Amino acid sequence: MQILFHKTHTTNEEKEAVIEAIESGWLTMGPKCVEFEEKFKEYVGAKEAVSLNSATAALHLALKAIGLQEGDEVIVPTNTFVATAEVVTYFNATPVLCDIEETTHNIDVKKIEELITPKTKAIIPVHFAGQPCDMDEIYEIANQQPKTKNQKLYIIEDAAHAIPSRYKGQMIGSLEGTDVTCFSFYATKTLSTGEGGMATTNNADYAKTIKINRLHGISKDAWDRYTSKGSWYYEIVDNGNKYNSTDINAALGLVQLKKQEELRNKREYIAKRYIEAFKDIKEIILPVIKEDRETSWHLFVIKVDNRDEVIEELKQKGVGCSVHFIPIHKHPYYKHKFGYKNNNYPVANRIFEKSLSLPIYPDMTDGEIDYVIQSIKEVLSV
Repeated sequence: MQILFHKTHTTNEEKEAVIEAIESGWLTMGPKCVEFEEKFKEYVGAKEAVSLNSATAALHLALKAIGLQEGDEVIVPTNTFVATAEVVTYFNATPVLCDIEETTHNIDVKKIEELITPKTKAIIPVHFAGQPCDMDEIYEIANQQPKTKNQKLYIIEDAAHAIPSRYKGQMIGSLEGTDVTCFSFYATKTLSTGEGGMATTNNADYAKTIKINRLHGISKDAWDRYTSKGSWYYEIVDNGNKYNSTDINAALGLVQLKKQEELRNKREYIAKRYIEAFKDIKEIILPVIKEDRETSWHLFVIKVDNRDEVIEELKQKGVGCSVHFIPIHKHPYYKHKFGYKNNNYPVANRIFEKSLSLPIYPDMTDGEIDYVIQSIKEVLSV
């Protein structure tokens, strides 16, 4: 049996929505993008939502919205995809890496304060695998600023894994203490438009800045200029980027948005099957979900000894796996550019050596789940 690590959930409904978007004549940003933004902000409970072509774009423009400048510092967990740190460097600012918790793989809030300096501008917590970080503790740190020139630290959530996730009953994307939340709709994500992203915020000024900068800094977007309510005239009011989404992507997003709870429940079913199968196996460390939050189950990460050998043997059995993530401080560019020291991140190092992400996607059959479980037990000889 061949089990892919990930397979995007699509049906005829997604195909029909894309065809409808193409036939409408709006291939780029148009009415479907507007509708997607409206439906998305309603779903997560945010006041504003801006569609973009990636979560990287969302993070970049979120940092621009809060006024990040050259020489500033932004605290990010080392256990994340490179984009979280990369966007900080776009401003000639410095990503300051923080170690992570042993159980959740999220940023360790106990280690944040020691990293704050007068140059610190923001913190970017990453909701690893979909489990929300300790946001109340992060807000408390951000609002107590004896060590920084800023009145407070800005909070930008990297929620690339976290649709739909909830923190203390509230949907990620709507938390009052956060300045901007950034979602990914990449092909492997829980809501997929192939490529895409969304920035949500409760601050109208941030939303306006992000909207202007997603399309070259133009004062009006294409939807305004090429409909009856618009005109041909526009002005460049900022040095922006080409980060807009398209109606084709938005058409996919609208269909997938309606299914989010159903698809999450299917992933949770798989997670529970894994937990039940592996709970008594001492060779496997299972994920830990804190009681006051709900994960999207974007990833199911176990920890095992001899991880690389386990991956190779599972590959031989046809089971696709992956590793999330190679910590930022281990990548040559970042290590040499910023001088990160390996021994400053002992928890991330331990976790990286043992972490293994198993297949967890809605269209997995019971037979496929059984096969993954059986294969892991055989590889570990348990």
